[in-house]
Amino acid sequence: MLIDILKLLWLFLPAGIANMSPVLFKKVPLLNYPIDGGKKFRGERIFGEHKTWRGLIAGILMATLVVYLQKISGLIDYSGINPLVLGPLLGAGALIGDAVESFFKRQHKIKPGHSWVPFDQTDWIIGAVVFAEIYVKIGLVDAIIVIVISGLLHPLANLLSFALKFQKVKL
Repeated sequence: MLIDILKLLWLFLPAGIANMSPVLFKKVPLLNYPIDGGKKFRGERIFGEHKTWRGLIAGILMATLVVYLQKISGLIDYSGINPLVLGPLLGAGALIGDAVESFFKRQHKIKPGHSWVPFDQTDWIIGAVVFAEIYVKIGLVDAIIVIVISGLLHPLANLLSFALKFQKVKL
């Protein structure tokens, strides 16, 4: 069972990297344009200033790179996995999941960067699971396991990001 859980976390590692990529690439000036184009819904920004094309593209590219590295590492048999399919699905899934949650945060007038438990901890992995299911069959039990474990690990990643000064707000 432990090996299966570790394989599951390994499968979704690219989604976690994608979720961190917008913060890691925030100093890159290219494509620093909000995905929502500044548009509003019910008087609030759709996604907000922090959801940029730069972050989305960086996340998708990083997830694809990580899937490729996983495949060539040979740690787990990825012979049936195409990194150019799974990588973009995991990256886009993670970041679109995060963007959907940001939409609801804006509608509830929660400031960008402020936590909304448990949604901030699970939005990205839920999106990644939904998108990955298009290509890799996950199953309900495995989906629940990876969402719960990732949600529990997420605060540790945030603390590390804050300590390394990638984030301004300690979540």
